[in-house]
Amino acid sequence: MVAGFKWAGVALAGLVLAGLAARADEAGWTPLFNGKDLSNFEQKGGKAKYRIEGGAIVGTSVPNTPNSFLCTKKEYGDFELELEFKVDPKLNSGVQIRSECFDENKEIKLDGKSIKVAAGRVHGYQVEIDPSDRAWSGGIYDEGRRGWLNDLKNNEPARKAFKQGDWNKFKVACKGDSIKTWVNGVPAADLKDSVTPKGFIALQVHGVGKNDKTMEVSWKNIRIREIK
Repeated sequence: MVAGFKWAGVALAGLVLAGLAARADEAGWTPLFNGKDLSNFEQKGGKAKYRIEGGAIVGTSVPNTPNSFLCTKKEYGDFELELEFKVDPKLNSGVQIRSECFDENKEIKLDGKSIKVAAGRVHGYQVEIDPSDRAWSGGIYDEGRRGWLNDLKNNEPARKAFKQGDWNKFKVACKGDSIKTWVNGVPAADLKDSVTPKGFIALQVHGVGKNDKTMEVSWKNIRIREIK
């Protein structure tokens, strides 16, 4: 009887775990980073170095090169994105969402203005990673186009939510013209903008000019859930 109870307990535990796995699958979350290689990504822009270490993607600054971006090969429109990041206090970074990169020079019109976008220039919405005293991590910047769309100068709780020198968590929700962000669970940006409804996601290492000091930014637990 004891053995029977033991095997029944094992079987029950297996059913519970299977049920949890099924619920996880039903939730629709998909990892963007497989933890082994960068086959889901391609680098655009500058020549910063990207490597895998301890289950995270680590971006390292390189002097005399422009902003670098590790971009998903797939494009995403409406989705929820979650990830964790840790950044050097002196390095600016960000996460591109719904972003683009043209093969040739183009001129686009936004808000009645003409904007020239060079071939190979990554542009689009960026969820800012800002370890400076300004602390605008989670704000939305329009990389290569219009600049700041939703900063955090009037959102003190979000500015205080960022943890210097530690892992932080972003949540991003995009649906239609709505883009919302959270920093460690605290609401940050809340933007209405419909310029780019779909594009790739990318991890940025900002250019550092002539600075030859090695600085790094890391990302881990990167996952996405597409909204149909």
